[in-house]
Amino acid sequence: MANRGAEQVEEAVAGAVAVLRSAVERDWGGVRAGRCEWSCRETAQHIAQDLIVYAGRLAGRVQDTYRPFDVVVDDSTDNARVLQLIEAGGVLLTATIRVTPPRARAYHPRPYYSANPEGFAALAVGEVLLHTRDIAEGLGLSYEPPAELAESVLTRMFPHIQPGPEHWPTLLWATGRGELPGRAPVTEWDWYNNLVLPTDRLTLEGLTPAAAADLRLGGDGGYDWVADGPYDGTREAAGMLVKAYEAGVHRPEWGVFVLVRREDGKAVGGMGFHGAPDEEGRAEVGYDIAASARGQGYATEALRALSEWALARDDLKSLVATIDHDNPASQRVVARAGFRRATVEEERTVNEERDAVEQGLRLYVLTREA
Repeated sequence: MANRGAEQVEEAVAGAVAVLRSAVERDWGGVRAGRCEWSCRETAQHIAQDLIVYAGRLAGRVQDTYRPFDVVVDDSTDNARVLQLIEAGGVLLTATIRVTPPRARAYHPRPYYSANPEGFAALAVGEVLLHTRDIAEGLGLSYEPPAELAESVLTRMFPHIQPGPEHWPTLLWATGRGELPGRAPVTEWDWYNNLVLPTDRLTLEGLTPAAAADLRLGGDGGYDWVADGPYDGTREAAGMLVKAYEAGVHRPEWGVFVLVRREDGKAVGGMGFHGAPDEEGRAEVGYDIAASARGQGYATEALRALSEWALARDDLKSLVATIDHDNPASQRVVARAGFRRATVEEERTVNEERDAVEQGLRLYVLTREA
């Protein structure tokens, strides 16, 4: 899956500037930008600031709230030069995205405190599209970006939102700027970067709906896989994620994670949940590792990290894993990760809730108290 983040930032900025340039002679400072509390001029300056700050954070791999750049616009600066500043910010960010390794991450506060180049691109496109719309609404201009740009923002920054029949109206609704038939108005919202969990040798990267869709169709999901990856189980799990997203029941933190080897950036496998915790506070975890990466402890290391993160949450009481009776290697993985063999009663309960007994499977359990 080719990362078109830089090109999308360029397209979004070019479209915004083209629309706003038609109104540079207007008074932007005295007009409110749509539903924002800012004026149109303040909103335009905010777009430029976002682009420049994102470029600085990503280029410097900043991991905290430090802002390496800021934008201060003199009151005497006219609207045309503010647009030039937006264009300059777009150039800085697209250049930074192009030269930054795809697995590099830098600080962004929503909600897991980091984003990779693809994430910063999606954030920037979202800021440009939405705030250009705010300014256009305030100035009475017509503006609608390409549907592909809106879709990219939705699948990357709103993975918990069910897609609607059209991408742009859905994005406006998801950010409290519009209405969708059959859906309640949105009064609070925020960006959603994917969860990333580091271990000594791996990084567990939450799979976005866009990446999952590519994996399901035989692509690489934007990852550099070892020669024999990804394994079939990862593609199947990606398909399940896409179905959950399309149905509006996907909870990203309870989705699929790609296991990326830190020493060389190669993806070696997948691990994740079969869904969010049920009413009993129980969730099921599964995983697979490419054959060439097996026997090196990656699955155990990843499972320990994912289990520790999950069991620290209030909505989970126990994790379960079902493993083939004739798969001793996988049984050893869960045992080393702290799971125990389920009791007969626990297996019976789980099987009854599934409405079928899966023959040849063993159930392993890890609880918060363990």
